[in-house]
Amino acid sequence: MLRRIAFIIALLLLLAAAVLFTALNQQHFEIDFALARFTVSSGVALLITFAAGLLAGALWRSNWIARLLAERGRLRNALRLAEARRAGPPPSANAG
Repeated sequence: MLRRIAFIIALLLLLAAAVLFTALNQQHFEIDFALARFTVSSGVALLITFAAGLLAGALWRSNWIARLLAERGRLRNALRLAEARRAGPPPSANAG
């Protein structure tokens, strides 16, 4: 619960900083992107570039994260099997 509240507060602070950043940077310039031209403020252009960089970095590292999660699953299964082997059969099975 506390982790979720901290995440929401951090997200709101980041949003407030982004709004303040775009409000303080009002210079307008033209961007020629492939087949279209856009006129945007420098704050919005920088925020879009920052967000695109974050998404590109997350996509680039997602393969590594997926491999780590798969390895963690394999290690958990190996630990479960090792603990089951170490425990051996229950004591009531040997009494007879």
